Amino acid sequence: MRELFEYAVIRLVPRVERGEFVNVGVMLYCQRSRYLDLRCRVDEGRIAALDPYLDASEVVAHLAGFAAVCRGGPAAGPAGRLSPGERFRWLTAPRSTVMQTSPVHTGLTEAPAAELERLAEVLVDPPGPARAAGTTA
Repeated sequence: MRELFEYAVIRLVPRVERGEFVNVGVMLYCQRSRYLDLRCRVDEGRIAALDPYLDASEVVAHLAGFAAVCRGGPAAGPAGRLSPGERFRWLTAPRSTVMQTSPVHTGLTEAPAAELERLAEVLVDPPGPARAAGTTA
């Protein structure tokens, strides 16, 4: 049975005043199955293109915080006690920091975990070679 899901891209904005960003993760929430998870990819080359002085270990630490809140529990602090939907809303709330999220988007899926992997490939992994119009992969 197809389920409604929501997702948001996690963006690294090294210098907020410049507005430049690179996608470093994606979160997916599916209410019916109480599924909340994320996939992250830290590409140091892409980060260095925006800010060669940013320490990639700081990015990893920020993403670990996102992951802790997704999992919930005491390690996530007060946010860890919230329901999966409340945690998703907390993580996707607008903020003006180096880690931001895109607007929330929706879709339908039969397999939330597989959909999350697909979204990570499409939205976070570096793009592959361009395809000619009318061709399929």
